[in-house]
Amino acid sequence: MSAGSILSLRHYRDDLIAHSHDHPQLVFGLRGRLDFELDGRGQRVDRQGLMIVPAGAHHTCGSAAGSHCLVLDVPSGPWVAEHLGGHASDCQRLLERPGPLQLGPRQQQLIDWLASSEVADPLIAQQGAVLLLASLNTANAAVLEPKRLPYAAFDAHIEQFAAYPLQVADLARLAGLSSARLHSRFIAECAQTPMDYIRERRLQRGRQLLQSTHLPIGEVASRVGYSSQSAFAAAMLKAFGRSPGALRREAGDN
Repeated sequence: MSAGSILSLRHYRDDLIAHSHDHPQLVFGLRGRLDFELDGRGQRVDRQGLMIVPAGAHHTCGSAAGSHCLVLDVPSGPWVAEHLGGHASDCQRLLERPGPLQLGPRQQQLIDWLASSEVADPLIAQQGAVLLLASLNTANAAVLEPKRLPYAAFDAHIEQFAAYPLQVADLARLAGLSSARLHSRFIAECAQTPMDYIRERRLQRGRQLLQSTHLPIGEVASRVGYSSQSAFAAAMLKAFGRSPGALRREAGDN
């Protein structure tokens, strides 16, 4: 790989790309959303996001609405050790860690500056690549963490479709993750499963409707996905310690 091809600007479209390569690759989001599947897991890259594709990792990507990205193809062999100095070991570990990371504002500024530069120039490409990799490993850089799950988007989706059957796959699509990966992330972040979360949000919506409207209890149950009023009442009693009628009376008393 020549120095001039280390950095490149790429516009991804809905034509899927499916391949692997013998060198690590970093994909930095500039504009739009790029959908990824990396080693069988659904992921995505958008602005201030980074996707790490280790050497040899099979991946598929495409963008329905179009996505602009800055791509760093890290040369294989001794390049990292020769150019990253004291950062080389940390950098190598980073390049072996597949998946998305969230960048800090200063890192995004560096990416934007490089994207507006002549990245085809071998010197700019090589020095820019070194700066990017160093910024991901320096102690003064923003801490890189996996993006938190998009709970606001989950809540909006659950509220909008509360009356209909909801599946874990619905939330997984919103998060850009596989259902299995979403399940493990929910356990780690919330100590509950995605279905527990959906059930909890439905019941909270049911309590809100009971306390803020005069809808019949059976209608409230239907609006939050319960075909049986008795099943809804049992779920509310278990969740809140009171029947739907008691929750409604409690709101009136207050």
